[in-house]
Amino acid sequence: MERAEALQAFESAFGGQAEDLFTAAGRINVIGEHVDYCGGKVFPAALNLRCNIYGKKTGANVIRLAFRGIDGVVELDMSKLGEYRGLKIGNYQAGVAYFMQEKGVRLVGCDLYYDCTVPFGSGLSSSAAIEVATAVALYEYAGVAYDKVEVALLSQKAENKYAGVNCGIMDQFASAMGKKDHAVLLDCSTLEYEYVPLKLGDYCLVVANCNKPHNLVESKYNVRRQEVETALKTIQTVKNVSCLAELTPKDFAEVKYLLSGVVAKRAEHVVMECDRVNRAVQALKDGDLVELGKLLNESHYSLRDLYEVTGKELDTLSALARKEAECLGSRMIGAGFGGCTISIVKKTAVEGFIRRVGKAYVETIGYKASFYETSIEDGITVEKL
Repeated sequence: MERAEALQAFESAFGGQAEDLFTAAGRINVIGEHVDYCGGKVFPAALNLRCNIYGKKTGANVIRLAFRGIDGVVELDMSKLGEYRGLKIGNYQAGVAYFMQEKGVRLVGCDLYYDCTVPFGSGLSSSAAIEVATAVALYEYAGVAYDKVEVALLSQKAENKYAGVNCGIMDQFASAMGKKDHAVLLDCSTLEYEYVPLKLGDYCLVVANCNKPHNLVESKYNVRRQEVETALKTIQTVKNVSCLAELTPKDFAEVKYLLSGVVAKRAEHVVMECDRVNRAVQALKDGDLVELGKLLNESHYSLRDLYEVTGKELDTLSALARKEAECLGSRMIGAGFGGCTISIVKKTAVEGFIRRVGKAYVETIGYKASFYETSIEDGITVEKL
């Protein structure tokens, strides 16, 4: 949606003119999937696909929400913010406001119009972008200084404790802390982070959405989390570790005998994926894009065979990408069960890559994938209109 169109939509919904624009980014994760809630390091980057909130402070005792493509206005009474968990639309915003109020922030009534360009159910973290952008808008209108890391943690809490999705910190952290042309190497157990230049030279990252919708609350995401927690408790009977990410591949080989079935497979993925993250960061620093591509492929195979979160659509997309001569590697990103892949593709070959992969995907699956031209941008922006 163009800005002029969004401003007109704001006026139609609320009867006044928007005064501010708050944005937060969706994200890709270069590598390090399903390890953030196991204390592992992840390697996300903020995208140009964003949640844009056009806002105006009203001073009333209500936060009014309107959304692109959805009729009507959702009203959140600021004296009853604990009562909106059941909302299909607006529960993320209510959760953010609820926990801000719980922290002692004196919220100020406002009108907020949401134009989210992060595709929903894509694994590009539309929910985190919505939460982070909402928190920034509410902090700005309350006139309260905020720390971006605190914004990320509060947004994660809203998703965990209010919306009921047991996500780790990566999505919200990347959305809040993203930096243009950099990925963030984030230790999810300590929140220590390092910005690493995302220099791909003659190559770029192509994001492809398989267009199979997924819902984290209803998916097996929470089941996977329980399985790795079971593995950790078992390993802790013989090894003094606080999280699975502390185990090296050699450590894991020594304790794997304690585990069986799917629990063993889930834990193995986490340990090996953590190792791949370290190797991928080094490959990027060394300018070894062939090695980076190889690690992306290995990550996908592990998510397919050990963590079992891919499915036919994502496997098809990544396999078709890997067949392309100018593609160095491809893998699913996000929680899985639908969503997106990322592929490292030579810039001069992108158009043909999208055409051939797109055509073969339709022939195999029966419906189209969507491809996105993405760039790596800052996480949060605030603009006076």
